[in-house]
Amino acid sequence: MRTLMVQGTTSDAGKSTLVTALCRWLRRQGVAVVPFKPQNMALNSAVTADGGEIGRAQAVQAQACGLAPHTDMNPVLLKPNSDTGAQVIIQGRAIGNMNAVSYHAYKQVARDAVLASHARLAAAYPVVMVEGAGSPAEINLRANDIANMGFAEAVDCPVILIADIDKGGVFAHLVGTLELLSPSEQARVQGFVINRFRGDIALLQPGLDWLEQRTGKPVLGVLPYLRDFHLEAEDAIDVRQAHKRDELLRVVVPVLPRISNHTDFDPLRLHPQVDLQFIGPGQTIPPADLIILPGSKSVRADLAFLREQGWASAIERHLRYGGKLLGICGGLQMLGTRIDDPLGLEGPAGDCQGFGLLAFVTVLEAEKQLRNVRGRLDLEGATVSGYEIHAGVSQGPALSRPAVRLDDGRSDGASSADGQIIGTYLHGLFEAPEACAALLRWAGVAEVESVDYHALRERDIERLADLVEGHLDTRRLRELCGI
Repeated sequence: MRTLMVQGTTSDAGKSTLVTALCRWLRRQGVAVVPFKPQNMALNSAVTADGGEIGRAQAVQAQACGLAPHTDMNPVLLKPNSDTGAQVIIQGRAIGNMNAVSYHAYKQVARDAVLASHARLAAAYPVVMVEGAGSPAEINLRANDIANMGFAEAVDCPVILIADIDKGGVFAHLVGTLELLSPSEQARVQGFVINRFRGDIALLQPGLDWLEQRTGKPVLGVLPYLRDFHLEAEDAIDVRQAHKRDELLRVVVPVLPRISNHTDFDPLRLHPQVDLQFIGPGQTIPPADLIILPGSKSVRADLAFLREQGWASAIERHLRYGGKLLGICGGLQMLGTRIDDPLGLEGPAGDCQGFGLLAFVTVLEAEKQLRNVRGRLDLEGATVSGYEIHAGVSQGPALSRPAVRLDDGRSDGASSADGQIIGTYLHGLFEAPEACAALLRWAGVAEVESVDYHALRERDIERLADLVEGHLDTRRLRELCGI
């Protein structure tokens, strides 16, 4: 067994990308490898084969390994519901909400879960590929660390340090991070990877030579900047637009403060017939064919925010002019008449009025609904697959006209009598080509081009593995992986 850890000088340095690349590169060589992230803070999550919840980045890394996602791949997941608090999920199950101080005191319990999950994976796979979180040089978080060097020290594994040159200051990032580590932690760093380089590598070489001389650590390679590349974001919303034709379906997604699983919209952002716009605070919702209310970790607070921004009146005007409206998970709950949180799961206990566009009431309950599901849309009977992650239970007459009929015999969501509004608890609606095409026709596209989102993701995972072969020191990587 060998564990190798990738840590980054900053958030978004490329840790998730490099771990995904290394996982697929190893799989190509017939090595059974498994991804692992001790602690993740993200509102984008996935439902696992064992019925739990992990970060979506680890689900994508599992795909790179040819594995079904499992809760041991991400034993600690923190889902922020305020600026100072988060829902704490241990080995796939929510145990409650904690503020930063409370969680700091809880870290020893979380550490035990992390080490137990790692031990199970290490016993089952010859290589465990680990992703750190943030930066190991965040001094205020060093005590009882389980996300970066604290974990590496506990399991005695080597570390690769990655930095993003596209942000600027790459040598300062690498040298500064190394300087802030303890001597034993510095010794764990076995080399550097520089990410997202554009230009002539010959112009960078003097800097690489200096870096190796200054630190005594090798540069394991320089990864080029990839264009037309997509890998699901761990947390930040990807607003890049691909080149598209002029006549497009206009889709608007209001960005809520606690928006969750915004990766739902990646297939639309990449679709050649869709102009997807994320509308943030202070912006006006423009004319659109379809408005989508996204998932939310704090539905009542986000609904209040939506109203404060004036977006509620914009949605009402959109419907008056014949526009289509889709609500997903928390967005579905907003479409109903009332949202009740008697236990204070997402904030202070209480209730609030929904939009009242569909006749049902939602009550938040302590036990989360976590399911991978398949079924058919009420639209055209199109095949759909997705996943449920929600605490709300919705009941009311509107649900007698469901949006989805599931293979397990249940029905999901609701649609309006005039067909203008659809709401569903299913995340991942647009990933199945048949369901995506049916929803785009409903929204106004006459002839829909079929796009296989899973094939696009698989293509880009393969591109990442190609980069490992072409740009990194694979001999040294094999040594670090023990193969």
